Amino acid sequence: MQTDSAAIEQLLLIMTQLRDPEHGCTWDKVQSFATIAPYTLEETYEVVDAIERQDFAALKEELGDLLFHIVFYAQIAKEQKLFDFNEICQIVSQKLISRHPHIFAEQSIINSDKAIYDWEKNKVKERAAKNQHSVLDDIPQVLPALMKANKMQKRCAAVGFDWDKFAPVLAKVHEEIEEVLAEINKPEPSQSHIEEEIGDLLFAVVNLSRHLGHEPELALQKACRKFEHRFRRVEKLILNKGGSLENATLDEMEKLWQQIKKE
Repeated sequence: MQTDSAAIEQLLLIMTQLRDPEHGCTWDKVQSFATIAPYTLEETYEVVDAIERQDFAALKEELGDLLFHIVFYAQIAKEQKLFDFNEICQIVSQKLISRHPHIFAEQSIINSDKAIYDWEKNKVKERAAKNQHSVLDDIPQVLPALMKANKMQKRCAAVGFDWDKFAPVLAKVHEEIEEVLAEINKPEPSQSHIEEEIGDLLFAVVNLSRHLGHEPELALQKACRKFEHRFRRVEKLILNKGGSLENATLDEMEKLWQQIKKE
């Protein structure tokens, strides 16, 4: 079995060969940062999916695909004389040491909340060094909306802009539901205003999830899987009876749905 360093060197060498202008792969050698980015997002979701399914053979493979993307970016950057793979490793090592003074410095922290507080404080310093003075400055605009809302709320909570009790969090969800209903029930409802109120409601639900200690993106993914499982059962039961979804009534489907929920 190869050593860690030998395996990495082999991967870097393969990437160099794939990008070789004369003998490289036709597809690989014409790619850029921008053209690879959508595939990187896809690979990230495949990693998360393997974790959720607890398919660790798939996880090993998907992590390899994700690592290949990092190596790909590093090779493109090296060709453009921006940075290389070693510099990526160095900067993340420096960042981890800086953000964990309770591990790498003579500082004793036994409280996890204090460790998290210091982590956020160090990130504030890093953003200031990059001339990013808002706590929201470096949140990627392309994040999925649930993840982005959660990250924004966490950043604001880190500087004290957050409820310290659960009651107002839940009350805000109810308030936003009422505002959605009020907009819908107007004599001439505005679709743009309805959309805005639904957005506010979803943002409040993300806040509720965060306060209860759950990642909203993962919670919704699980809800989607549960819905898919139940609906596929409804489809199967209807087909087993010789029927079809097109001819089934809503009442029939609802009865089967409730039956499956009880099971």
